Amino acid sequence: MKRLVMMFCCCLIAGQAWADTCHWPQWQRFSQQYISREGRVIDPTDGNNITTSEGQSYGLFFALVANDRNRFDQLLNWTENNLAAGDLTARLPGWLWGKKPDGSWGILDTNSASDSDLWIAYTLLEAGRLWRSRGYQVIGTLLLQRIAREEVVMIPGLGTMLMPGKIGFSESDSWRLNPSYQPPQLLSRLAQTEKVWGEVAQTNRKLLLEGAPAGVAADWVVWQKEKGWQTDSKTGATGDYDAIRVYLWLGMLAEDAPGKSELVAHYQTMAKLTKDAGLPPETVDTQTGKATGTGPVGFSAALLPFLAGSPAQAVQRERVINNPPGSDAYYNNVLTLFGLGWDQQYYRFNQQGELQVSWEKDTCKNIH
Repeated sequence: MKRLVMMFCCCLIAGQAWADTCHWPQWQRFSQQYISREGRVIDPTDGNNITTSEGQSYGLFFALVANDRNRFDQLLNWTENNLAAGDLTARLPGWLWGKKPDGSWGILDTNSASDSDLWIAYTLLEAGRLWRSRGYQVIGTLLLQRIAREEVVMIPGLGTMLMPGKIGFSESDSWRLNPSYQPPQLLSRLAQTEKVWGEVAQTNRKLLLEGAPAGVAADWVVWQKEKGWQTDSKTGATGDYDAIRVYLWLGMLAEDAPGKSELVAHYQTMAKLTKDAGLPPETVDTQTGKATGTGPVGFSAALLPFLAGSPAQAVQRERVINNPPGSDAYYNNVLTLFGLGWDQQYYRFNQQGELQVSWEKDTCKNIH
């Protein structure tokens, strides 16, 4: 609470008023259906009503895009108090929160999830810039420094890399990595703060290009010392619910972002599979490129930026608009907010990875 008061004071000192929330229907629905009054993003998918640091990080980002500062502060306050024991600058947030066997509610797994940590730090930095709040910038900077200390490692033969979490993803000669955990635009923005993030960006590029030999993103891959890229023993050569975000991040890169054309060209297998079938596949074998099943509506939304300008994009857009995910589909709603929100120009990323929002230029649109 003290921190929120401090931020409010900083806002007044900077001469900023609490701006009107941008009218973004998808965000308003998500906020009503999935976020508690206290600022907890609830995932009802399995009936346990869990909360993840992922959900909190995405909620913060969408609240910033929507210029919804009241909701932003609720989300930040809940995240800090419940996932980071009251201080995001002192410890990384635990990734899983829910009901314990004894009936109480709290953290179920204290391990961190680096993608969520990265999104939280990035969003705080951008909130500080866009809302002119030093308070957000300070928290974001200190959290980012902690991420670098606790989740970034030097992998022999590969380079400086962000691990998926603080513990449990490496052995003596192998490192398990998730290609969807490091959006290139976030790394570009964070590289402005510390050199290490530029190094991570370079290694991440190797992962995206070399770790997908058939032009299809995998959910998980393994780097093994002296052997290079290997298939993950736990998930196999599978690309589905994690991997769909790789295409989303790449599609949302600014047109003049360094290396975008090469990355998008490398992953055209997914574009072709979607075009040929009419809808995106649910699962793709990352070694052979063979597709099975039909992906949910969130997959179509996630591919909107990646398919920009193509006939296939129009097909996916029609599906998303005519078949919005329901109130029990947390992940599909998240993918829809990202993909459709970008498609409807509520936000963009520039070449440096900075967030550009419609309300910044008073161009918020009443889109239904």
